[in-house]
Amino acid sequence: MIATHGTTMEMERFLHERGYGAIAGTDEAGRGCLAGPVVAAAVILPMEIILPMESSAGQGASDPLAGVTDSKALSADRREKLATAIRHEAVAWAVAACSPVEIDKLNILWASMEAMRRALVALDTRPDYALIDGRTLIPSCPCPSKTVIGGDARSRSIAAASILAKTHRDAIMHEYHTRWPCYGWDTNVGYPTKAHYEALRAHGPSPMHRTSFRLE
Repeated sequence: MIATHGTTMEMERFLHERGYGAIAGTDEAGRGCLAGPVVAAAVILPMEIILPMESSAGQGASDPLAGVTDSKALSADRREKLATAIRHEAVAWAVAACSPVEIDKLNILWASMEAMRRALVALDTRPDYALIDGRTLIPSCPCPSKTVIGGDARSRSIAAASILAKTHRDAIMHEYHTRWPCYGWDTNVGYPTKAHYEALRAHGPSPMHRTSFRLE
């Protein structure tokens, strides 16, 4: 049984000590949005830079990934800087998505799981084990896996995946904003804000809206 309490990289160390070499963290972004894809990322970090997350400003200076945590706890600027560091330092990383059409067909839970599966499969390095944010196992996962509730705040690998998923999805929604500017996706990135609902009432849904979601 994998311990799920303690230092940020405790789970990765536990698995590494038991013979698992490439340990991937995976997470998604955009699950609660009214529009746009659900995007997932998978990240394998090199074991030699895996250190406990340092919370004080004076610690972790030699660790290029110090400060990696749940993407929701970071400013947009900080997420972008950490995303660049993650892509540079990771053994492998990948992003994948499920479209609004797929979300409406599968439902958002299983579309999220499918996006995470696709991200794991897309990794250049085949993972030996996957740590999955949340409580639902990925169907047809390409490797042994474990769910971690609140994993994006507890596992650095999962946190790194949450940052890549969030920054990638935000970029997609900013691009969509240039085509459908009335919904304010440059600021709400598809989430259900008052202004977003008002735009839906005024203009109706776009092709990027999820018709299975309540849009009023």
